[in-house]
Amino acid sequence: MGDGGLSTPAPKKGHPRLIADIGGTHARLAWIAAPGAPVDHVKRYVCAEHASIEALIHRYRTEHSLPMPSAAALGVAAHVGRGTVQLTNSAWRVDVASLAASLGGAVPFLCNDFAALARGLSLLGPDEAQAVGGGRAARGAPRAVVGPGTGLGVAGLLEHAGSPVVVSGEGGHTSLAAETPEEHAIVQWLSARIGRVFAESVLSGPGLVTLYQAVCALRGRVPVCTSPAAVLEESHDEASAAVEHFLGWLGAFAGDIALIFDARGGVYLAGGVVAAMGARLAHSSFRQRFEAKGHFSSSLRETPTWRILDAPLCALRGADALLDDHTVWRTAIATVSQRPA
Repeated sequence: MGDGGLSTPAPKKGHPRLIADIGGTHARLAWIAAPGAPVDHVKRYVCAEHASIEALIHRYRTEHSLPMPSAAALGVAAHVGRGTVQLTNSAWRVDVASLAASLGGAVPFLCNDFAALARGLSLLGPDEAQAVGGGRAARGAPRAVVGPGTGLGVAGLLEHAGSPVVVSGEGGHTSLAAETPEEHAIVQWLSARIGRVFAESVLSGPGLVTLYQAVCALRGRVPVCTSPAAVLEESHDEASAAVEHFLGWLGAFAGDIALIFDARGGVYLAGGVVAAMGARLAHSSFRQRFEAKGHFSSSLRETPTWRILDAPLCALRGADALLDDHTVWRTAIATVSQRPA
């Protein structure tokens, strides 16, 4: 049973349960009143408007008149260890002891946000993801999720003895591979300004703006867009080219992730940037670049790619499931350790 990046020795279980998906820009909080109850009171907040996660949770509970939870499961955009967690693209630091005190003593379960998203893949209904291209999922095969947002998240979902196992890491910080002449020029332009160019340098909200600036510079144009939304809304050639480069690179990166995880069960796309792309994804070079992997092109043609229609809900469900997985895993370890030699 995968622990999804456990951070505390004994997180509390039970209900009612607070669950959260906390990224670099937005946080989504929700409530599960009882076992089997639906995810309720879902609310999105801007992280920068709150001094801390404790302040955010206090506001959420006050707005919805909710009691202290019996348990909490929080997916956070960070490498999760023990004690104190620093969010990757945010000034927030999460101190487990302080957070537990603010929750009335309920020790929270913390996991990486993409570990939660990957765990949520097993809970998706047939109408909760949209196919991008062809392919057919192999039953029981690994799956992967890729998500450009404030950063670039990657995680995988495997099965072992019928149980889900989550594998998370920092795939967004792998080196970015250029394949076309203009991509090589873009990488050289970026390298001269930021040093090492990794996937997140381009495949993220801030990365889309940087990519647009690179295209403008290489074409001798003055950039006018200063936000991802502005790049997506603009219709001039440089903005359109930046979006197409973004989607082509996303396809190539997703194909690499499919090979790394042997994700014949499919690669799922999440993240605010993908959601904002809308129909452009299906009409881009994404799928062509996903499949263009030399000797493995035939295999990737059979690997489906999907866009999760409500990725935040998927992540919230996944965080909730990881807490239950964690409880089962700890119980199994305790049972084995207590057996007589």
